[in-house]
Amino acid sequence: MTAAPLHEPDLALHVEDLTVSYQGKPVLWDVDVDIPPGVMAAVVGPNGAGKSTLVKAVLDLVRPTAGHVRLFGAPYAAMRREVGYVPQRSAVDWDFPTTVLDVVQMGRYGHLGWFRRPGRRERAMALEALDRVGVADLARRQISQLSGGQQQRVFLARALVQDARLYLLDEPMAGVDAPTERAVVELLQELRDAGRTLVVVHHDLQTVRDYFDWLIVLNVRVIDQGPVDRVYTAANLRRAYGGQIALIERAAVDDDARGAS
Repeated sequence: MTAAPLHEPDLALHVEDLTVSYQGKPVLWDVDVDIPPGVMAAVVGPNGAGKSTLVKAVLDLVRPTAGHVRLFGAPYAAMRREVGYVPQRSAVDWDFPTTVLDVVQMGRYGHLGWFRRPGRRERAMALEALDRVGVADLARRQISQLSGGQQQRVFLARALVQDARLYLLDEPMAGVDAPTERAVVELLQELRDAGRTLVVVHHDLQTVRDYFDWLIVLNVRVIDQGPVDRVYTAANLRRAYGGQIALIERAAVDDDARGAS
């Protein structure tokens, strides 16, 4: 028996008929995305597929040409306190003169408002979050002194203190070492298991089935979306990546064959 489809208020993220253009060229075209609550979803696709643009459209950071976005049935403006965001590391000014602790406490500004300074509670939450991501000893360090893996852990800690229902992360595992990647994945899976929803732009197709339970395959349009076991197929990868996908396609075919045996 097929489960009944979820309606918009029951979805963690609902994107309908979304089109985004840069200088007259569509980057996303007529995109529909439905993500139920409590899943860890990967967004995959080739370079230029619109993955980061999709995240920015959800966050109202880019203006769509058409379509709309709803988070738990409401527009982003009404739900911003319920959303945590981890941008790409390359989008951050790491030379800005501030400490690790200050960066993490910034995650509370949505709850405090810009004119209230963080207090003891916010400091305690920030220190706890830094401990959860394994860098509590770096609290007083300038962010410019951090390695790439340490930077990513700090931004995860900042997202944690937001105590969000929905987390959007743009390539959080890109360019980090293996221990940091394991720590990131374990933390995200803990959040998922606690009922939070995570939408992760991800670049490594080889780990999709190990890390995620929901998948959106994107290349300007949505190729397919749904549970990983159904969507991660050689056919869908070929449609998204074309000739770039030979090695991954063989892996998917092998996985499909094992599943059928």
